[in-house]
Amino acid sequence: MSKLRVNAFTLSIDGFGAGPDQDLKEPLGVGGEALHTWMFGTRTFRNMSGEDDGTTDTDDAFVTRSFENVGAWIMGRNMFGPIRGPWPDDTWKGWWGDNPPYHVPVFVLTHHPRDAIVMEGGTTFHFVTDGIHSALEKAKAAADGKDVRLGGGVATIRQYLQEKLIDDMHLAISPMLLGSGENLFAGIDMVKLGYRCSEQVATPKAMHVTIDRD
Repeated sequence: MSKLRVNAFTLSIDGFGAGPDQDLKEPLGVGGEALHTWMFGTRTFRNMSGEDDGTTDTDDAFVTRSFENVGAWIMGRNMFGPIRGPWPDDTWKGWWGDNPPYHVPVFVLTHHPRDAIVMEGGTTFHFVTDGIHSALEKAKAAADGKDVRLGGGVATIRQYLQEKLIDDMHLAISPMLLGSGENLFAGIDMVKLGYRCSEQVATPKAMHVTIDRD
């Protein structure tokens, strides 16, 4: 049965998944890029960037797992790009160039309609204007029995958590403090929602935590 998963989503020790003041120059907010240091040197990540080196350690294993059995993605508009309000034109096609790393249909949550964008490598961005449930329904249909990966950002994950729609989450806790930004769990009672920690693995650069729903 198709699951809705969060994988390789990085938080600071104080719970922030992105720093403050996100914009074109700081897509993850001020200080946010440093959260992902644990991932940047892994072989899986380096291969996505066209390199043929990188580590094959525990961090790499978690990155590899994050792409297994994924048939579609969901992401919020903030993750897709820095543009707000109505789309001014069709110029912006994401942060990832002509061949994004998804290679499956991606459903982008937005309040403003836009035609689908077909990219190289099998990625097609579909823009969903009628809410998170509709996006999930469309993504599961496109996944054809495989899982749906929820990419973020923080606000999008929070919406799906509050509706108890996420089946499991892998979070990488980076050993740094951000102090401000977008906090993933603020005001959300994960225990009452039926979630529990099922796995934890420490590496020099991150604490990997898996959370499941009963």
